[in-house]
Amino acid sequence: MNLNELLKYNDIVIQCHDNPDADALSSGYALTRYFEKMGKNPRFIYRGKNRITKSNLLIMLDKLSVPVSYEPDFSDVPELLVTVDCQYGQKNVTRTEARNVAVIDHHCASDELPELSEVRSNIGSCASVIWDMVRREGMSVDDDILLSTALYYGLFTDTNRLSEISHPLDRDMRDLLSVNKSLITQMCNSGISLDELKITGRAILENEYHAENRYLLIRAEWCDPNILGVISDLSMETVGVDICVAYYVSLGEIKFSVRSCIKEVHANDLANFLAAGIGGGGGHITKAGGTIRPELLLKRSGGEEDDLENIANYELKSRLEEYFSIYRVIYAKDTILDTSGMKRYEKKQQLLGCVELSEVCPVGTQIMIRTMEGDINLRVEKDIFLMIGMEGEVYPIKREKLESSYTFSEEPYDKTFEYDPCIFDVLSGERKNVLGFARSVLSTGSVRILGKPLDEHVKLFTSWDEERYYSGNPGDYIVVREDDPHDIYIINGRLFPDLYMEVD
Repeated sequence: MNLNELLKYNDIVIQCHDNPDADALSSGYALTRYFEKMGKNPRFIYRGKNRITKSNLLIMLDKLSVPVSYEPDFSDVPELLVTVDCQYGQKNVTRTEARNVAVIDHHCASDELPELSEVRSNIGSCASVIWDMVRREGMSVDDDILLSTALYYGLFTDTNRLSEISHPLDRDMRDLLSVNKSLITQMCNSGISLDELKITGRAILENEYHAENRYLLIRAEWCDPNILGVISDLSMETVGVDICVAYYVSLGEIKFSVRSCIKEVHANDLANFLAAGIGGGGGHITKAGGTIRPELLLKRSGGEEDDLENIANYELKSRLEEYFSIYRVIYAKDTILDTSGMKRYEKKQQLLGCVELSEVCPVGTQIMIRTMEGDINLRVEKDIFLMIGMEGEVYPIKREKLESSYTFSEEPYDKTFEYDPCIFDVLSGERKNVLGFARSVLSTGSVRILGKPLDEHVKLFTSWDEERYYSGNPGDYIVVREDDPHDIYIINGRLFPDLYMEVD
């Protein structure tokens, strides 16, 4: 959905979920400003039983001039209702009748959505979704530091102080917004009440420790999601604890926070595993988090609302035990694979992309390459290229290796992806789109590999990166270069037939 599709309506109400947080408030704020710039006169409301009382949110409303009003008894029937950071009909948002409904959210869709919907469940905050949507309409927030600060704070709080960011769009908004840092600090230092401090203490005291896999599972009372991060961070200081999962259960959502201090467990990987099929998760290698939709969990388990806390506890414990039991860890540097059951393959001729980095930034420039897989930091050197794969994945490659496996093509490179990789000059902050510099190359098929489909779950530490593993699941391929027994890697099973063909 594009925001300009909503401009045919005049009587517009924007509603965020009951007990709104900073992400919901900043999302509605940005959408209000967009409609106002387009000549509309929208109303921004929240409903439910409780008025906002948290100190940090009261500061946000006051200092950032957030134009929201508390309307518990709202009875108008607007021409268009737009719900932000929530989905119409869910239990965390009081139902408001409307002639037409639109939804903008970043949580996993749990029911059928209206036709006018933009739900991106892989984004860390609804603020990021709306920031991207208004930019596509040509609206900049750069000249409005109050709104920019609100959007930043929405992302900040919904990703546990930016520690659970995973999508590059979230990282872009974090880096590109101009913010009032003193206000961010003031709101951050007003985030925990004495009651929440007591919640933290009670939760930690009631922890469940699992000695075999050295993890803590901690259930907290309903609280600001950032408190889960506080609980997890404190718990990780404990001797003998490598992983911590803290969570709370409510009828509106089940939130959890994940921490890991060992390289064999990436927190973002574990968060995704815990929420798979019933919510969403993401973040960094050491800090991550996620949300489980109660209605999806209850549907999956066949249980009742009254028993939701027990069902959630059982589900999390079961998934944690499964996670620790199903993976085999492979360290490529110390491993020689048994290739007797493997077949020989070579790359199919494909049109891919490459960028000579010295054409983008001068040699010696310290750059950050932003991709869907994460940020890559490196120094531009002569004869270093960036390869662009079939789905926008990128990786550095030296000219010698590039020219041994690919040939340059005159065909223009014109592919687009969910997120187009970009390059930031670390010193100047200048941002450049990688695809604007890309040239087409054709794979030659000269490099041969041995491979077979996986029949188990694998975590592979490659010979060139001993700190980050690559996950492989049944159906993916584990392969090794024929000329280097330690050059082992994982290839997505869905992509493998498009990339390689069997040879004698």
